[in-house]
Amino acid sequence: MKFRPKSSDQVIGFLDKGTSITGELQFAGTIRIDGNFHGAISTGDILIIGEHAVVQADIQVGEVQVHGQVIGSITANRRVELAANGRVRGDVRTKVLSVAPGGLIDGRVQMMEDGPEEVTTIAVGAEESKVRQERD
Repeated sequence: MKFRPKSSDQVIGFLDKGTSITGELQFAGTIRIDGNFHGAISTGDILIIGEHAVVQADIQVGEVQVHGQVIGSITANRRVELAANGRVRGDVRTKVLSVAPGGLIDGRVQMMEDGPEEVTTIAVGAEESKVRQERD
């Protein structure tokens, strides 16, 4: 599956497959990671986690698209999109969550705008989903 950003979302930075970086990444615009990253990521803009990426980080962004693997928490002010081969092992906090069939979240999901409802994802597969909802 190839990902092509919208024309208004021009990728300004790219960490290619085979790249390994440790540290803190702060940026403006859209960055795509296809390599390995370990640390922390923050932006008010867009982060794309490519199919081959393994990102071990706490992520705070405007939007994130996950096509690879994330180990750590994600906070997105606007949107989290999880592709069919996307994997998140950690908590997700966002206003809008989109999970394609086959995408997996192993952690808690908190929807920021709609109140204190939390959803714990037990398993998400291409054919079935098992979700337990908890209300405070």
